[in-house]
Amino acid sequence: MRSPVSLCTGVTYDRASIQRWLDSGNTTCPATMQPLPSTDLVPNLTLRSLITHWSNSAASCSPVAGSATFFAGPSPAALVRKVASSGTNPSPALRELAAYLSDDDVDEFEKNALVGAGSAAETVASVLRRKGEQISVDGLEAAVRVLAAIVALDGIEDANKKRVATGLAVDAPASAASLARVLRGGSGLEARIDAARLVEFLLANAVAETKAAVAQSSDLVAELIRLVGPVDEKGSLDRKAMDTGLSCLATIAGSRRAARDEMVRLGVVPAAVRALHATTEPSSSAKVLRILESAVGCAEGRAALCKDAEATVTAVLDRMMKSGRDGAEAAVAVLWAVCHKYKDRRASDAAAASEGGLTRLLLLLQSGCSPAARQMALELLKIYRVNAKSCLAGYDSKTTHIMPF
Repeated sequence: MRSPVSLCTGVTYDRASIQRWLDSGNTTCPATMQPLPSTDLVPNLTLRSLITHWSNSAASCSPVAGSATFFAGPSPAALVRKVASSGTNPSPALRELAAYLSDDDVDEFEKNALVGAGSAAETVASVLRRKGEQISVDGLEAAVRVLAAIVALDGIEDANKKRVATGLAVDAPASAASLARVLRGGSGLEARIDAARLVEFLLANAVAETKAAVAQSSDLVAELIRLVGPVDEKGSLDRKAMDTGLSCLATIAGSRRAARDEMVRLGVVPAAVRALHATTEPSSSAKVLRILESAVGCAEGRAALCKDAEATVTAVLDRMMKSGRDGAEAAVAVLWAVCHKYKDRRASDAAAASEGGLTRLLLLLQSGCSPAARQMALELLKIYRVNAKSCLAGYDSKTTHIMPF
């Protein structure tokens, strides 16, 4: 057993073996034959630790050196050395490294050793930082595939995964420029998503200075905005692409005022509003609302949001109680900014006319929101023309509410 994982029945299997069982169309646990309500594979960390301990004590040679036992190709260590050589084209070696990391028959402990002791993460990340050499988009895409595989693999220790972020952060502007090239000219949507996931990972594991450097890359921000948009001529949106792009943009939006203004200039508001209409996922909705909360801090962002005030305000109100606490408070902040603080008439009229808007604000006040969100919600209630007949029209609750005015 190389990579122990458990099914919902509690039985542990080798990942490659149980994955083949599930891929064959089986929907039962091989040991108990019970139907599987979920096919999620959960890493058995305790058993993996025991296997690692046994492997380290019993091994008679380096795991990296012995990896050729399972991988029909050049030694992974030799591939890393080829990538590190500045006089050769790294693309072929990078493609073979990506194949090695994606091979289920290769022991995950060996992959972990390659990333750690073998310095694969830092070496491959250096490809994205090369300035003096003209690396093709194909070569950059191959490097992105390797780094994305390292970040995604369960068998790679967190400390070794963070080597990816460390390697990219050595020259964050150069790394951001290379990732933007892959996002713009990658061979397919999966390559673009992998590049965005690396941006997301870098932002999640970087210091403030590195985040600022990434946020300053207009090319990268523009490509992330494009990733959130349609992926074909029919206007279809890809959920994975949209969610990954939104994660990056939400982090960048909260980093610096200059980054926010640049995002607004590049068209983040229309893209975010389009995503808000398209998604039903609470986490994605919360990310959109955080982006809009940042955007309404500048006049251009408010103008873009209120361009179609009726549709946008209605969508924000609709998602208010469907996006978790953070999303709900971001929605209130958006509405408070355009309707109360800056008193945009179009937004105020749209909020007042929105069916169920008053109900959602009252529900928010009961939800245990933060004091700041509560105060904003109370001030938003003033935009509704309340009278004896319409005060709580449509509000299906037996709770008595005391209006603040």
